Amino acid sequence: MKKLALHWQIIIGLILGIIWAIFSSKMGLSQFTIDWIAPFGTIFINLLKLIAVPLVLFSIINGVANIGDPSSLGRMGGKTLLAYLITTILAVSLGLVLVNFIKPGKLIDEESRIDNRISYELWAASENLEIKDGINYLHDPAFLERAQHISDLSKDELKEAATSEVGEKMSEANKTKDAGPLKPLVDIVPDNIFLSLADNGLMLQVIFFALFFGISLLFIPNDKSKPVLAFVDGIMEVFLKMVDLIMKAAPFFVFALLAGIVSKMAGNDIGKVFEIFKGLSWYSLTVALGLALMIFVVYPGIFKIFIRVISYFGFFKAMSPAQTLAFSTSSSVATLPVTIECVEDNLGVNKKITSFVLPIGATINMDGTCLYQAVAVVFVAQLHMIDLTISQQLTIVLTATLASIGTAAVPSAGLVMLIIVLQSVGLNPAWIGIILPVDRILDMMRTVVNVTGDATVCSLIAKSECMLDYDPNKTELKSEV
Repeated sequence: MKKLALHWQIIIGLILGIIWAIFSSKMGLSQFTIDWIAPFGTIFINLLKLIAVPLVLFSIINGVANIGDPSSLGRMGGKTLLAYLITTILAVSLGLVLVNFIKPGKLIDEESRIDNRISYELWAASENLEIKDGINYLHDPAFLERAQHISDLSKDELKEAATSEVGEKMSEANKTKDAGPLKPLVDIVPDNIFLSLADNGLMLQVIFFALFFGISLLFIPNDKSKPVLAFVDGIMEVFLKMVDLIMKAAPFFVFALLAGIVSKMAGNDIGKVFEIFKGLSWYSLTVALGLALMIFVVYPGIFKIFIRVISYFGFFKAMSPAQTLAFSTSSSVATLPVTIECVEDNLGVNKKITSFVLPIGATINMDGTCLYQAVAVVFVAQLHMIDLTISQQLTIVLTATLASIGTAAVPSAGLVMLIIVLQSVGLNPAWIGIILPVDRILDMMRTVVNVTGDATVCSLIAKSECMLDYDPNKTELKSEV
């Protein structure tokens, strides 16, 4: 294993983890896997999170303070936010094009879709909402008996949802929705940075503090700021060494992580997994296709047009350790230490750029999450025989883009934001329950897109600032562990 590149070691760990989970399911050992193997995957995530939050803090402070010129900070910050905004809009638009072309929700049995449609109309009536397309099945006597039956079922389902995962996420989303228009701006400014550091969901507050601290260092005399910068730089080196030590055991940790995830889904009946995924296969394929196009077409296209010095395969060779880790952890923040290492050492991006652009991207750049939200909203609408208008789909673009800024970079956080996107076009937020069974695997895939997008924008900014020194021979050596 020592002679294999790190990403191949991680891929082997992924495959063995899935194989072990299927084997343990057939042998009735799923509980053993959950109790004795899966905890090592949790330890892995905790170790990465332990490093990620302080690394974000110190890397941004270091990156901002080392820029030296406040005007350079404003220029680079503007470029970074604009680039992230453009890639996000591209991702959402691509998702909408695919879901409208493939129409995965319309490939489900029509009788089931009619029942879903009646259920939607009953829900809209209870919420005093206007039916989106003006068609009303409840006015047709032929569907009266089915409507009564569905109505009885929906009451039971709503009671159950109050204590379910769907109910919990709806409650979280309602808190966000009911807040004032400037609540997101207020939430960015922390009143206690130590509480912000302790809560993974408050990364924007950590970034605000780091930016404020770093900018302040630019305006004090060098003799005062120099020892602070030396301290920050030393702390960063310690955390990067911690990353190296953790990554030596990454293949085993990834094996444990994947074995636990699949075992929890399957239990001792592997058929459950296949049945769950079968009904959502077209939706999953649509999302997967969109994510694949972002990774293999859109981002390489940006490199080809604007950066040029890095080849197609050279980019993937450089980023493969971070991409495989992102797939296994489903967290771009947890992957951040490895992303920084890959972009600096393999792509040749200057540390001043990576320490500023990547931590911000790990929090606000959610291309994969936005694409998935666009597909998911239109899919559940199609599933309920609702044709969303162009204006409603443009609302999805806007809402998903803005929601991505506040989405925590942790597993399945996009589900909470998906509720807000559903509500923005007048659809039932409880419909997230439909896609929950396949959300975890798609979450893993969209995190790869998020991380790849961060690296692409970081390289783009480095190129524009003349801080890109790519060496393909160095990339080849650095990919080996």
